Amino acid sequence: MARTTSQIYDAVPIQSSVVVCSCPHPSMVVNHPDSSSPLAVPGASSSHCPSMEGPTTEPRASPKTADKSAEPLPQSIQPRKKRPEDFKFGKILGEGSFSTVVLAREQSTGKEYAIKILEKRHIMKENKAQYVKRERDVMSILDHPFFVKLYFTFQDDEKLYFGLSYAKNGELLKYIRKIGSFDETCTRFYSAEIVCALEYLHAKGIIHRDLKPENILLSEDMHVQITDFGTAKQLPSDRNQARANSFVGTAQYVSPELLIERSACKSSDLWALGCIIYQLVAGLPPFRAGNEYLIFQKIIRLEYEFPEKFFPKAKDLVTQLLSLDPANRIGCEEMGGYDPLKAHPFFETISWENLDLQTPPKLTPYLPAMSEDDEDCYGNYDDLLSQFSSMQVAQSSSSHSLSVQESTPPQRSSSNIEQYIHDLDNNSFELDLQFSNEEKQLLLEKQSNGNPWHQFVENNLILKMGPVDKRKGLFARRRQLLLTEGPHLYYVDPVNKVLKGEIPWSPELRPEAKNFKTFFVHTPNRTYYLMDPSGNADKWCKKIQEVWRKIYHKHQNTGV
Repeated sequence: MARTTSQIYDAVPIQSSVVVCSCPHPSMVVNHPDSSSPLAVPGASSSHCPSMEGPTTEPRASPKTADKSAEPLPQSIQPRKKRPEDFKFGKILGEGSFSTVVLAREQSTGKEYAIKILEKRHIMKENKAQYVKRERDVMSILDHPFFVKLYFTFQDDEKLYFGLSYAKNGELLKYIRKIGSFDETCTRFYSAEIVCALEYLHAKGIIHRDLKPENILLSEDMHVQITDFGTAKQLPSDRNQARANSFVGTAQYVSPELLIERSACKSSDLWALGCIIYQLVAGLPPFRAGNEYLIFQKIIRLEYEFPEKFFPKAKDLVTQLLSLDPANRIGCEEMGGYDPLKAHPFFETISWENLDLQTPPKLTPYLPAMSEDDEDCYGNYDDLLSQFSSMQVAQSSSSHSLSVQESTPPQRSSSNIEQYIHDLDNNSFELDLQFSNEEKQLLLEKQSNGNPWHQFVENNLILKMGPVDKRKGLFARRRQLLLTEGPHLYYVDPVNKVLKGEIPWSPELRPEAKNFKTFFVHTPNRTYYLMDPSGNADKWCKKIQEVWRKIYHKHQNTGV
């Protein structure tokens, strides 16, 4: 349900903090070149308050020394400096390590901005003043439709405020997670927009150094808006010094030269572009591991693989971008610049002129048929259950462990609970939902004594279970899916016997069968792609709907 304007703009209190510097002297602050608003961060080691900008403003003439007979020079009227009171602050759009981005509406104009709020005390404590100044300086230079725009800056005693364009549709990463992977048309279009943005950025002598899907926002009309320039670097005009020597970036997108030589160049952004294109198609970045060190080792060894069904032309492009030698990456100056990159066959249908004025394609998931029953990929699932036969499964009502073979559910003549249990095959079953509370306790006791999956469901009664292939982009993993009371949809790694997660329930949850084997579970933030190898996708959807109606019966007319 859409939120009302008043809900979106419920006032967000801006927490006050210790005043870092209250020195009011005009030489301590300096105006933004495109605004009358001052922006200053006090220096930690100075008794004065040096400006972020460098040069100071011209001192005003004292009334006692001013030449009263001199005619005043005609001056343009400067707009009043903006203040926090000029805005109605709404929902938080994002939070960084030393900033918070809040949606705000300017009360005099009604215009919406994403205002980045930074606490001076925290900036100085973490020694981040240089990053704040760098971001402000770089964003002041940029004037391109594929970048977030800086409109104004202002400050009060405790905080700095950056007034940015509001990218209404949020992070690109959100859409990758939501639909899994992009089809070829979407991948081509958004990759092309990022290429245009990098071409402009590099022509300005700026490298981003932290390009990733989290830093690529989408505007109201679904065009890219690149943001977060705190780690960007403006290179000197001397071509012999066209590198930045500091370690920044995010593990999955860091270039090998940064790891080996601790230096980044324009070509480092092209490496990140290759990682992003791979992720748009496959759903996950190319270099993945359990921790950053292992990721870095894979990057240095160029250790990655293309999944089955990866678009051939995109595969060739990614291969040319993910070169260990930055001088060999397509798009770099040594390889002829951006013309060869834009001429790559993957972009053959792109019209590069006025790309920002074109209508973006509708985001569509890429769902090629998978090698569904490939036991080399998944292992023999039937054999996995034998590994549970000797497991010690703890009863919920007792502190001791009980072997599965030793447990025998008690025979109760008062109720025939077996009538509710329907075994679909050796690995799967489901329950009818018409049992009484007394029968539920009997079913739960039977489950706790004899079901090896009971340990993963927090003592909830399992209503349906079975193996599925849980898909993320072009990757799939075999999981045991457990639908329980609560309701819950747990999924377990059957090989390592680890609970991997849970599909979140809400009134908006909606199952959808695509065919006999494949079904979707739609949630507000993500669509889960699942495949039942036994071909009972419709039974999963019906049972999920049945549980949904039992829990959310008030929503039957508006929900599933």
